[in-house]
Amino acid sequence: MRLQQPLIEQRADPCIYKHSDGFYYFTASVPAYDLIELRRARTINELASAPAVAVWHKPDSGPYSELIWAPEIHFNQGAWYIYFAAAPSREIKNKLFQHRMYVLRCTDANPVGGQWQFVGQLDSGIDTFCLDATTFSHHDQLYYVWAQKDNAIEGNSNLYIATMDTPDKLSGAPVMLSKPELEWETRGFWVNEGPAVLKRNGKIFLTYSASATNENYCIGLLWADENADLLNPASWHKSPQPVLQSCFEHGVYGPGHNSFTVSEDGRHDMLVYHARTYTEIVGDPLWDPNRHTYVKAIRWDDNGMPLFGKASEA
Repeated sequence: MRLQQPLIEQRADPCIYKHSDGFYYFTASVPAYDLIELRRARTINELASAPAVAVWHKPDSGPYSELIWAPEIHFNQGAWYIYFAAAPSREIKNKLFQHRMYVLRCTDANPVGGQWQFVGQLDSGIDTFCLDATTFSHHDQLYYVWAQKDNAIEGNSNLYIATMDTPDKLSGAPVMLSKPELEWETRGFWVNEGPAVLKRNGKIFLTYSASATNENYCIGLLWADENADLLNPASWHKSPQPVLQSCFEHGVYGPGHNSFTVSEDGRHDMLVYHARTYTEIVGDPLWDPNRHTYVKAIRWDDNGMPLFGKASEA
């Protein structure tokens, strides 16, 4: 077994997107949570040495002036979009930060050298803590998937889906797909967050992250038939066990907050995730910078289901 090495150190919540121009684009949470950066390269490995260009800095004050978390870059309806979460302060209220979701847009061909416009808040219609938005298109419909708190449900966040009218506006009401309820989803904190979508083998796969962001952090899986009503929670199935978790044998801990990309030759789906290489975190894990970006190939079983293997395997 060939062991994993980090692709990019100290970058959490990683997102790698391969565009039709042949370039890979990378963004992630930076340790200071104060800006959004992009990298661009011809290969996945070259992202590690590509210049990190800050395309947006947080303002000094206001509703989106603190804790810039988990940016994701997408190309939707002819333009580039970055979805991210931000808070007005570092204050915790009712056991949670005060994050809401926001959107940037760029209409230039190269988003790394282009001009980014702050579009505004992406309002889900629920005024609670929310984060970790992603988008995907299916049957000519754009969907938005994210994590949000329901004050009537135990835990930090549940997973929701909604249709989008435009890449910065929902067209339907949020539908809850999953909540933290299983033992491995409720270690330390009750969490379902960090959704990512992969369409393969006649199914829509939706990964997500669960539990506290230490060695208990892990990846779960939902899936639905590609012809099912994706807005019907009954269409979705949940794996009873995590599909990727800490590998204590080889020292890769808390794998999670993943995205998906594809190999250079187009033959392999690639899992992009972060993990730590130690468990003894001093203080709040939020301020420990050593969540590193890893990338590994996904394999498939005879039923068309993804096999993620071990967090430590290349």
